[in-house]
Amino acid sequence: MRKKLLEIRGLKTTFFTDDGQIPAVEDIDFSVHEGEILGIVGESGSGKSVTSLSIMGLIPSPPGKITGGQILLDGKNLAAFTDKQMQKIRGKDVAMIFQEPMTSLNPLFTIGDQLKEAILIHNPKWSKKEAIARAIEIMKLVGLPRAEELLKDYPHQLSGGMRQRVMIAMALVCDPKVLIADEPTTALDVTIQAQILQLMKDLNKRLNTAVLLITHDLGVVAETCERVIVMYAGQIVEEAPIHDIFTNPKHPYTQGLIKSVPDMRYKKDNLYSIPGSVPKPGFIKVGCRFASRCEFAMERCLQETPPLFEMSGQHKSRCFLVDEQEVVHHDESVIES
Repeated sequence: MRKKLLEIRGLKTTFFTDDGQIPAVEDIDFSVHEGEILGIVGESGSGKSVTSLSIMGLIPSPPGKITGGQILLDGKNLAAFTDKQMQKIRGKDVAMIFQEPMTSLNPLFTIGDQLKEAILIHNPKWSKKEAIARAIEIMKLVGLPRAEELLKDYPHQLSGGMRQRVMIAMALVCDPKVLIADEPTTALDVTIQAQILQLMKDLNKRLNTAVLLITHDLGVVAETCERVIVMYAGQIVEEAPIHDIFTNPKHPYTQGLIKSVPDMRYKKDNLYSIPGSVPKPGFIKVGCRFASRCEFAMERCLQETPPLFEMSGQHKSRCFLVDEQEVVHHDESVIES
């Protein structure tokens, strides 16, 4: 059985604004195992990026703050770490590939300077020569040609795909245990996207790095991940192995996402879309957050907040429609017998 590297327990991240306290994510529980690729999917505004930034200790404060729960890395609670303590963890034990490399890479410094800085921060006893050798090694590992020459280039001199590979190299340069990839292929064309995803899978197998892949693209999830977490309005609404998510989705929101995927085998006049939009954080105080968009919503869904029901086969769903016979563990105060 693979070791749990990262475990999130009851995570809650809140933003303090002039309009009051806005919970961006609540009651987030999941774990990532050694060598696993775990996908997190959901519409914009579902809390995917806030979850990843909370893990990295990058929530802007003010106005944001982790107000509950634990983020356990090898048993250490990162949620309780100071900024100085997180600087020693960030990049070394947990690293992140951000959405847009042009806004993540510093345009005033060469690729070599930025890689070298990342290496020397976590390896202060290394010489500059050793840091450069490591930078060249990791650039070759991610498939960048002419690595020695690219060290002298600035970000604007590289193509989009090359910049994304540089971002992956920068994230992997200190051999992190956990790699968080937040929409790593959003700005790339289809061909480069496929190359980047294959690269991440190859590195995952070669280095045994745990990967948390955040995306809105179910096609990317199907090709890359072992397990999937579906988020909606700041909560996890479903979690299951990849096969179960696509063949037997339990939550109406997950079912809607899958129905929205274009299928080239059938000609349709109109693509399916889930009616309505994601509610603003903190707008729904009680009841199921998806109820206003759900075709199966009952009166109970508006009056009670569903827990994350556990079923067989590591499948979980936050929905009252789940057959009670499938539930393994549940809150007796919520489910009526």
